[in-house]
Formats: sequence, structure tokens, C-alpha cells
Amino acid sequence: MQTWDDRQPIYQQLADLLAAQLLDGDPPEGAAMPSVRALAGRHVLNPLTVNRALQALGEASLLESRRGLGLYVVPGARDKLKASERERFLDTEWPRLRDRLKRLGIGPEQLRWEELT
Repeated sequence: MQTWDDRQPIYQQLADLLAAQLLDGDPPEGAAMPSVRALAGRHVLNPLTVNRALQALGEASLLESRRGLGLYVVPGARDKLKASERERFLDTEWPRLRDRLKRLGIGPEQLRWEELT
């Protein structure tokens, strides 16, 4: 079961979780998102919270509403997410990680990139 962090709104955490799943291709571009009711049940959340998370993904142009059919993943959503996640990583996460590696005395030769795949 998903545990939620008190430091960030739950709808944003759910939006981030759903974005990570989209990045992994689940659901694939062009496919329907699970319904608000299905997501609320899966994550044990209020449907209004789920709706706000989906709205955030729509505002990021990752989902589109098809009248009477629900929300669908837009073509190019994965590439858009990948580009924004790379930028966020390089701008915010990598500098902190690099500084921590430096403090711990870990050099490039000690990192095992091949184990990541």
C-alpha cells in the first residue's frame, strides 16, 4: 500500500506517481487512464483528491479529456515527461547527489552503472 508524505499535498504525490507510471509506458500513449473511481479504490483516496491529481496531469498537457469517454494519454506524453524529468534531475537532484558523493569520497570508478539496467 502506498504511504503518503505529509510534506507535500497528496494529490501532487499521486500525480507524481501516475506520471512515473506514464514514463514507464503504463498506460501507453493513446490509451485511456483508469477511472477516478478505480484510482481512488486502488490508492484508498477520496475521488476529489484523485480528480485533482488527474487535473494536474491534464494541465501539464499529458492527458486529454474525451467527452463521454474519459481521460486519455496524449501522444508524446512520455517524451515530454522524460525531458522535464531529465531537466529537473540535472537542475536539482544531480547537484545534491554530486555534493553527497563528494562528501562521502565516492568517485566515478566506484559507481557501478552496469548494475542499474
